[in-house]
Amino acid sequence: MSTDAPWLPLFPLHAVLFPDGLLPLKIFEARYIDMIGACMKTAAPFGVVLIRSGQETGAIAETEDAGSLAHIDHWDMRPDGILTIRARGGLRFRIIERRAAGQRLEARIELLPEPPPQTIPEAQAGCAATLRLVIDDIDRKGAAAEPGYQSPFARPLRLDDAGWVADRWSEILPIPARARQKLLELDDPASRLEIVDRYLRQHRIL
Repeated sequence: MSTDAPWLPLFPLHAVLFPDGLLPLKIFEARYIDMIGACMKTAAPFGVVLIRSGQETGAIAETEDAGSLAHIDHWDMRPDGILTIRARGGLRFRIIERRAAGQRLEARIELLPEPPPQTIPEAQAGCAATLRLVIDDIDRKGAAAEPGYQSPFARPLRLDDAGWVADRWSEILPIPARARQKLLELDDPASRLEIVDRYLRQHRIL
């Protein structure tokens, strides 16, 4: 990678952001309010990376080596000074080099290959059908309970795409964050979907 490659601002979280996933955030630390403000001025993304050691607030945390770009698609500044945003997951990346930028973390990155949409094999067709039921149920309950409800699933739904279906399951299954990270790092969407399908069958969800 060229030494003049741009530095990507990183947001270490106890969460994993997948491509096309939606991530709502409430931001109150000045360092991250400034970072998000700079991103919004230039319509630039920031990077979301899972914390390996440390906390989301305070000292800079140690992070995993792979994450996803986050594109801001909605923001609001509350009267109490808390910035709320909703980011949408973009391309995955691997960190090549890190540096501290004041109290924040920046990295030079390498974008990971994102294969074209893949048809869901017949053996895993149940993953897509069940996911549709789950999304409909979550949205129905959310709309009934909350005025102005916003779905946690980006539209359009791509229930015919193996990677998209695997990623949405990876977000909502009750698995450890490290397991989500391993799924994120898999380059082959079919492999991700196979792992998800195995989990769903083992836990009698399918």
